[in-house]
Amino acid sequence: MYRLLSLLPLSLLATLPTLAQQRSTNNVDEVVWVVGDQPILRSEVEVFRLEAGIAGKALANPYATIPEQLAIQKLFIHQAETDSIEVSDEEVLRLADFNIERDIRELGSRENLEAYHGKPYAQIRERYKETARAQMTTERVKDQLTKSIKVTPAETREFFAKLPQDSVPFVPTQVEVQIITAHPTPKREEVERIEERLRNFAHRVNSGETDFGRLAKMYSQDWGTARNGGEVGLSGRNMLAPEFAAVAFSLSDPKKVSKIVRTDFGYHIMQLIENRGDKVNVRHILLKPEIAQSEFEASIQRLDSIADDIRAAKFSFEEAARVLSDDKDTRNNHGLMVYESPMSRDKSSRFEMEHLPQDIAKVVDTLKVGEVSRAFRTVDEKTGAEICVIVKLKNRIEGHRANMAEDFQILKNVVLQRRQNEVLKKWLTQKIKTTYTRISPEWRNQQFEYEGWVK
Repeated sequence: MYRLLSLLPLSLLATLPTLAQQRSTNNVDEVVWVVGDQPILRSEVEVFRLEAGIAGKALANPYATIPEQLAIQKLFIHQAETDSIEVSDEEVLRLADFNIERDIRELGSRENLEAYHGKPYAQIRERYKETARAQMTTERVKDQLTKSIKVTPAETREFFAKLPQDSVPFVPTQVEVQIITAHPTPKREEVERIEERLRNFAHRVNSGETDFGRLAKMYSQDWGTARNGGEVGLSGRNMLAPEFAAVAFSLSDPKKVSKIVRTDFGYHIMQLIENRGDKVNVRHILLKPEIAQSEFEASIQRLDSIADDIRAAKFSFEEAARVLSDDKDTRNNHGLMVYESPMSRDKSSRFEMEHLPQDIAKVVDTLKVGEVSRAFRTVDEKTGAEICVIVKLKNRIEGHRANMAEDFQILKNVVLQRRQNEVLKKWLTQKIKTTYTRISPEWRNQQFEYEGWVK
């Protein structure tokens, strides 16, 4: 309902200036709104306005819509502070990374994301985390305010019976996809080369020859932390790969470099910055072994052979996924891929096409239900590593107007959301009346959604 524009997907980038260029045209900043004791700056509004335009979101009056949305968010966040409502760092990081990866796919590369924002990746990630925390906190307060609202099946049927046909929600095409993966592995001599290089780095730091942060900037293949000297930032155990966390939390001497740690991302060494008991901050250097082309070819050949055996009914896709797949997330689920909402964390086997990884979506779009693809290469969204996969289209639900037989839950949610919005609107109207607000004179004569902003 009040989703901030900064989280909308990016598009049409080639025709618009970067955020850095936009800021350069606004040399003098100013406070345009005050809500309680929280200011809203002209520069904030301009950034959101630019992002709305890039997303193709046509705003009739951005200088009314955007500051009002920011003001509304501040009211919810203030309520969260009053009620001690918090979101975990893990939840924030999950949503921030989801949004970053979405925008990187839209822009084509991490380098393009940095060029667009005019900032290094580490700073961009911090901004996404701040935005994600504000959004999740707002949603948590809304949930608290509306948790007592219930909708019965009879109320849903009554609502649907009275709904004009052109107002019935449209359910986009959804698919259920099964996957078998093969992760090509580096040759032993390549792993030994990487390990020897990391041992050399550790020796140079431990002997005082050089600084860990300097080496991280020069050599680490974790581009997100390399520019910041390899610094990961304060993190809980559940925010780090298990193998990485085990070593990071065991470090006690900031002058010493850890042993080599292997994770799904590659091989690491790290150095302690700070340990607060439940959180730790370290620097690390990540090196990724190169995988020979012949290993990819072998994986493709192996998967194509598995696919041929499935088509010949020698065994089922489900049996092959359980025994032969390298993907531990789907291996015990008959290969079935699962979509997890970054906001609600609700899980479903049904994907809208835009929620599938791009390479997989392209292949799935060409398959008939029950058909198994040829093997192809894609990128593991979790680790960034290139892998080989085959997929099966288990089910396709074509886009359609919602109906009671197939989409009862969707229609029930429509009724629920309408009632929730009524409660939230009433709460906001009262909150605006009792909260100090001040709007700069030239920003007051606008058509706002809510009355009472101008005191």
